[in-house]
Amino acid sequence: MVRSWIVRYFLCLALLLAMVGGLVGTQAVLAQEEPEPVQEKLELECKFPVLSGESGDTYETEVDVNYQGAERKRFDLTLSVPKDWRALAESSYPKKEIAAIELGPAETYPATEKITVTFAPVYWYLPEPGEYVVTLEVSSGDLRDSIELTGKVTAKYELDMGTETGRLNTEATAGEDKHFGIVLVNSGSAAIEDVTFSSSKPEGWSIKFEPEKVDSVESGFTQDVDVIISAPKGKTIAGDYVITINASSKKVNDSLELRVTVLTPSIWGWVGIIIVLVVIAGLAVIFRQLGRR
Repeated sequence: MVRSWIVRYFLCLALLLAMVGGLVGTQAVLAQEEPEPVQEKLELECKFPVLSGESGDTYETEVDVNYQGAERKRFDLTLSVPKDWRALAESSYPKKEIAAIELGPAETYPATEKITVTFAPVYWYLPEPGEYVVTLEVSSGDLRDSIELTGKVTAKYELDMGTETGRLNTEATAGEDKHFGIVLVNSGSAAIEDVTFSSSKPEGWSIKFEPEKVDSVESGFTQDVDVIISAPKGKTIAGDYVITINASSKKVNDSLELRVTVLTPSIWGWVGIIIVLVVIAGLAVIFRQLGRR
């Protein structure tokens, strides 16, 4: 009987130890399966952070905002631009200007939102060649990140040719020089050098330029040029003619089409009047003689 009691004692003890071991093991497994707290992370990425264009151009690129965290957060957008530049952030779809976005939660893979950043100099400003940096910062409390977007500006060459009066027509007398003023306007961001002139004109005509060549027209400045037009006397019939004036340089060209109305020289007008008077007088004499008969 004593032996039976001892056996039962050891069986109970073994069962108790098994139960304790099972509880400890279960708690260990549960402890291992419990997920670790998600570490918040914010990162900005841009596939094309450096853009190139002429002075005055507009630059546009996309920025990916990647957020990883357990809570949904609102992120404010801040843009820093150089002096005399402007910038805005727009949503990918629908495309409209935004000042903040909401992201998350995303425990495994980062939640991503695309933002389009557009930046350009103000309309009246043509920046010098160089690099201009715009900074986009995305922040929510202490969680923040920023990215630099660069606009690489190259020189803009633009030459416009007009007339002193704004008119594209004039009158000339055959055999006489007609002086007509044109104006070169450099509306680009860099000087335009070595401007030469040429023309397309009717056969036998002469077109000269004073000066014959312009060494340089600085940005924002103008240059007056005198065009001397001459239609040959005795070979030009009165009427309208079209000539084309060309201004050329290594960087840029422009042309101007001008309508020239050629008039009959005044001496020929008087000759015509005299001939008409002579004919009238002759007819009067003939009628008078016939009347007497």
